[in-house]
Amino acid sequence: TTTMKASTILVSLALLSTKALAFSPLPSIVSRKTTHLKSDWSDFQYLDDDEDIDTTVYAVEDDTQEYKAEVGAALEGPIIEMDADPIFVEAGTALPLTLENVLGVLSACRQEIGTMFGYSAENRGVGITGGVDFVDIEGPIVILSLKGRFWHEEERVLERVGTYLQQRMPEIAEVILQD
Repeated sequence: TTTMKASTILVSLALLSTKALAFSPLPSIVSRKTTHLKSDWSDFQYLDDDEDIDTTVYAVEDDTQEYKAEVGAALEGPIIEMDADPIFVEAGTALPLTLENVLGVLSACRQEIGTMFGYSAENRGVGITGGVDFVDIEGPIVILSLKGRFWHEEERVLERVGTYLQQRMPEIAEVILQD
C-alpha cells in the first residue's frame, strides 16, 4: 500500500505538471517581445497660468522680528469691511447678541489672537495675510468670512474666532463661514 500511495502521488504530480504546461501562457522556451508605447506630443503647448502662483518672497521663522516686519510692511494687510471699536471683556462675560457687540468683540478678537491674522506687518512678513470679517447675524448664528492666507487650517481659525465670540456672547449658537 505504501508503494501504491507513492506511485499515485507521482502520477498525480506528473498530471498536474502536464496540465500546468498545457495552460501556461508562455511556451517552455520564452521569447518576450517588449512593446514601447510612445506618446504623440503634437498637441503639446505652453500653458501660461502662472498668475495664480504666489511669488512673493516672505521672511522665514528664524528671521528677526524687525526683518519680518520690514518684509510685511511692503505687503497690503487684509481690509476690514465692517469695523468697530474693540470691546475687550473677559471670557465668561454675557454680552447680549447685537450687531454692535459682535463687531466690537470681533475687533478685540483680531487683536487678542492677532498672530492668526495678517493685520500686523510681522505676520504678513512670514506669509500670514488672512483676515476675518463679519457678514451677518441670522438669529443665534453669526456668519463670518475668511480671506487671505493663514498659518492654520481654515477650520481651526474659524473654531478659535467662534470660541472667542461665544465665550463673550453665550447667545451665539454657532459661528459659520459664508458660502
